[in-house]
Amino acid sequence: MENSYDSIGSKSKDVSLKDLSIRLAEFAQVRGWDEYHSPRNLLLALVGEVGELSEIFQWKGEVGKGLPNWSADEKEHLEDELSDVLLYLVRLADVCGLDLGQAALTKIIKNARKYPVVVMNQKSKSTYN
Repeated sequence: MENSYDSIGSKSKDVSLKDLSIRLAEFAQVRGWDEYHSPRNLLLALVGEVGELSEIFQWKGEVGKGLPNWSADEKEHLEDELSDVLLYLVRLADVCGLDLGQAALTKIIKNARKYPVVVMNQKSKSTYN
């Protein structure tokens, strides 16, 4: 029987959080891990993965956008750790019965209201010249 995860390695566009959630639920179910995937356990695993992600940057100082001077191996390691964080976060939201995508969009709207764009008028701009 072909493993349903064999095709995952191929690059695909626009993977949705829902798609990830479904794959993660299936992954856990067929391995009998559902009993261990309580919100608390998933949160603790997520925190551990964030620690591993932090470790990558711990002694690098400031890092420029696009990760200049990083090797392909370093970038792959970062991808792995970022993916672990994302996957635990998606799984946690699913186990809690939350729609993470919708929650994120709602949060962006809340943040836009909380932090409105401040437009300086021409007179204010000229005082900085």
